[in-house]
Amino acid sequence: MTMAWVWTGMVLFSMIFGAFAGNLDAVGAAAMEGAASAVELVLSLAGPLLLWSGLMEVLRRSGATAWLGRRLRGALCRLFPSAREDETLLGELTSNVTANLLGLGNAATPPGIRAARRLQSLGGERGELSRLVVLNTASVQLFPATVAALRSALGAADPLDILPAVWITSALSVTAGLLAERALRR
Repeated sequence: MTMAWVWTGMVLFSMIFGAFAGNLDAVGAAAMEGAASAVELVLSLAGPLLLWSGLMEVLRRSGATAWLGRRLRGALCRLFPSAREDETLLGELTSNVTANLLGLGNAATPPGIRAARRLQSLGGERGELSRLVVLNTASVQLFPATVAALRSALGAADPLDILPAVWITSALSVTAGLLAERALRR
């Protein structure tokens, strides 16, 4: 709700300033051009996002995320001790981490929310919820599908030429986030 007020305030401020400066026509034209560009970008991203979100659902239903969960179980149980006894929580955490590894933040959000609710209801170890937030927001990405789709839609010649930078920065951001969570928890 706060962002709605912020955006409304920015629009009103722009219109008032444009009226006082005598450029209200230019403000209106820029608003229409920006809206058209936003719609065009959203439509160009819809296909790849739907593809990758569908792929995540196929992976979940086929049992691939469960297989990956078994491979990630040790690391996830160290980070989230409550997941040792709760297979539902482990499944949600695995889905969240898998989607983030593929760079699918939009597909990672629903299992992340379900895992957060589950962690909260279990009343597990202090700090587990903040670790989940760190892992979800600063996620390690092996294949940044959303960023690649965005770069492709905007005309990048090689949308995946950013892979080494993504790998390094995402690994560093997760490490820094987990270290900060650990230091602040004390």
